[in-house]
Amino acid sequence: MLLAIDAGNTNVVFALLDGRAIKGRWRIATDPRRTGDEYAVWLMQLLSIRGVEAKVIDQIIISTVVPRALHNLEVLCRHYFHVEPLVAGVGKADYAIDIDVDEPRSLGADRAVNAIAAHAKHGGDVIVVDFGTATTFDVVDFHGAYKGGIIAPGINLSLDALVGNTAKLPRIAVEIPKTTSVVGRNTEDQMLIGVFWGYVAMMEGLIARIRAEIGRPAKVIATGGLAVLFDEATDIFDAVDADLTIEGLAILAERAASK
Repeated sequence: MLLAIDAGNTNVVFALLDGRAIKGRWRIATDPRRTGDEYAVWLMQLLSIRGVEAKVIDQIIISTVVPRALHNLEVLCRHYFHVEPLVAGVGKADYAIDIDVDEPRSLGADRAVNAIAAHAKHGGDVIVVDFGTATTFDVVDFHGAYKGGIIAPGINLSLDALVGNTAKLPRIAVEIPKTTSVVGRNTEDQMLIGVFWGYVAMMEGLIARIRAEIGRPAKVIATGGLAVLFDEATDIFDAVDADLTIEGLAILAERAASK
C-alpha cells in the first residue's frame, strides 16, 4: 500500500491508498520541529485503530512546501516503515511536465502535483483553485503544461489580519452569511459579508480574467479545505475535488514504480 504525505504550511496530511483508492486520511498541525519519533507515536496509533500494520506500507511519497519538515518525515519513513520515501519533484518522482514559468524551481510541490492530477483527471485547459493557507490559482493547458498562476492571501489569513490589526473587531467564523443582504446591520454581519462575499467576488473576478486571457474554454477545479463551502455560494467551479493533491501524489508514485 502507498502512504502519501502532503506537508502544507498549516497541516500535514497522511493518506493511505490501495492503488488510487483512499483507505484512510489523517492530519496533524505542521511543526517543522516535530521529530520522526513524534510522528511515529501519533501515526502508528491511528493505523492500529484502523487495523493496518506498518509492514503493509511498501511505498511512501512526500510532498512538502515546508523544507524544514522534510528531514523528520524521511526519518519517520526509514526508521518506522523501513521504506525509502519518494519526494515529489525529485528523482524517480520527477514531475515530468513542462513548467512554463520564469523560475520553474520556485513552483511549490503542492501546485505541481495538483496540476498533474487535474490534467490526468479532467483534461483540456484547467484552472485549479486551492484553498489552503494561501489561495492559489493555477493554469494548466491542454498539453498538461503548467503555465503560471496567482497567489492570494487565504481567507483565514485575511480575517486574522483584519482582527489582529483592529482594536474592537471580534473574532468570527468563516461561513456563508445568514443575511441575504450585503448591507450588514451589525458589526459581525458586516465583517462576515466583507470577508466572505468579498472573497467570492475576488475569485469570480480573477477566474473571469484568467479565462479571458486563455482564450479557450477552461474547467475550474476547486480543492482544499474551504472548497465545499465556497461551492455553495458560487457557480464558478466545474468540480470540487478535495483529494486532488493526494491523487496527484498517487499518480507520481505509480509513474516512479514503473521506472
